[in-house]
Amino acid sequence: MGKMKLVFNSLLFKLFLSVFLIIGPLIVVHIVNNYYAVEVIRSQVAQSNKNMLNIYMDQIDRSLEGVGNYIFQTTQNNTDLYFLQYNETIDPNDYEEAKIRLFNSITNQSYFYTAIDSIFIYSDAYKDFLFTQKSGDNYFERYKARDEIYQSFEKNPEQLREGKWNIWKGAKNYYLLQYYKVDGVYVGAWVNMDKLITPFKYIDFGETGRALLATSDLKPITNKKFIEKEKIDLSIKKEKYIITGKDNRFVLMKKKSSQSDFYLAALIPEREILEKLPFLQRISSVITFLAVLFLLYFIFIMRKVFLQPINRIVAAMKKLRQGDLDIRLPIHRNSTEFEVMNGTFNHMISEIKDLKINVYEEKLNLQRAELKHLQLQINPHFFLNSLNIIYNLATVKDFAVIQEMAKCLANYFRFMFRSNSYFVSLEDELKHTENYLKIQQLRFPDTFKYSVESPPELLECKIPPLIIQTMVENSIKHAFNLDDPLDILIVVKKNEDPGFISIKIQDTGDGFPDDVLRSLKEDESLTNAEGERIGIWNVKQRLSLLYGEKSNIQFSNEPGKGATVRIRIPNNII
Repeated sequence: MGKMKLVFNSLLFKLFLSVFLIIGPLIVVHIVNNYYAVEVIRSQVAQSNKNMLNIYMDQIDRSLEGVGNYIFQTTQNNTDLYFLQYNETIDPNDYEEAKIRLFNSITNQSYFYTAIDSIFIYSDAYKDFLFTQKSGDNYFERYKARDEIYQSFEKNPEQLREGKWNIWKGAKNYYLLQYYKVDGVYVGAWVNMDKLITPFKYIDFGETGRALLATSDLKPITNKKFIEKEKIDLSIKKEKYIITGKDNRFVLMKKKSSQSDFYLAALIPEREILEKLPFLQRISSVITFLAVLFLLYFIFIMRKVFLQPINRIVAAMKKLRQGDLDIRLPIHRNSTEFEVMNGTFNHMISEIKDLKINVYEEKLNLQRAELKHLQLQINPHFFLNSLNIIYNLATVKDFAVIQEMAKCLANYFRFMFRSNSYFVSLEDELKHTENYLKIQQLRFPDTFKYSVESPPELLECKIPPLIIQTMVENSIKHAFNLDDPLDILIVVKKNEDPGFISIKIQDTGDGFPDDVLRSLKEDESLTNAEGERIGIWNVKQRLSLLYGEKSNIQFSNEPGKGATVRIRIPNNII
């Protein structure tokens, strides 16, 4: 949701929305106008051709109906059909005379019904086939059709429905055929269906347009190859017209025959229909196209002149917020206002960087001074303890121990005087701590033991000076007594986190008091006016100044062990 809000609130979105609200309605009006104009012209052309199909189909249906009525009347009223029925009493001369009269009758009538190819009479008893002939018809095609129909009647004369125009498929062509039967005599007519669309050859349907016939289930009868090539779907049923075709789109109109189960259809190329759009509609299309181009050009100009410079400034500000003070806006030829803004921004970043460097250096110097002060706080503290130890040894006149004590003190203070840096090696810190423990053993012999464990590979690791010795000193001061022996354990090892080491200082005393442990865990100060517990506070402060949040110090009491201090610091810090 946050990202979506940023997008909707962006300058680019608002600019685009404003321009679109101005130009968008104009584009929409032109698009709707063009679509409406296309639909109107397409509808008008479709309606015109639909009317033509209706008129021509009505003519075909009337012709078929007239022929059907004629052949029906012939079966009802013509007595010559009686002589074509099988009857042993019929004189052969009467049979021949009846054939001649019937032939003359159907021939005369065939000239009135030009829509059909032939009227025929078939005698099942005599296997005799009479049919009309037209001088304009193709002789071979006519006789080929006659032979196919004759053979069909000879094999199965009742394969088609009586009294209805049936679609009958020959070897190459489709035919419409109707007949009536009277006692083994069939009177009928047929027409090649290709002949029904002959008049449409003289009608302009466009370069690729044409008329065609289809069955009642909308399978093509004519122009099959064309239908398959153009992938025209005739099966879509719609009252007025449909748009079909894959590569070339056609407007398709259909009209069903009332006399038989077939459709008369017309295909008109949509491209040629749209070419008849008025000139003003073409101008409207051009205006729409130019408006879209203008919108794109306007957005391009605004992006280059206005949005890109602002985006550069915004990107620079984001990097500045992330702490990158080296970011600078590139110098581009741009508007005067943006050149001033870019120059001012670069100058401001330079001054901020210089100011931050100065503040950082002052803060660093302050931290160095504070760290030095914290280190120096330890020296007088231990120095006073050391004088007390020597004083006590001199009191008992143990000169051998005083000599060993003086040697140990010399080594101790030699380490202290050269530990002016912030870090020393772990090896030196451990030797210094052992030296301190020897001093305490010289003071209180046979009263406590200590052990130090550290892998050799960590001895060169750099750590802050006196952090281990301070914690050991705290154990001696608070956990040691002359009645109970004390064990002090110092363990240094690699931490579970790569790049860190762990230091554990543990004694077998009574542990931290509850109030002290609570204050340590809650990071409360334990120092008082007399300087008590200043060592722990000193270590915590130095770790915070040197490492920040990377270091960690924990205080706890372990059952059967005593006070435990765990320190976690980065490894190999120089």
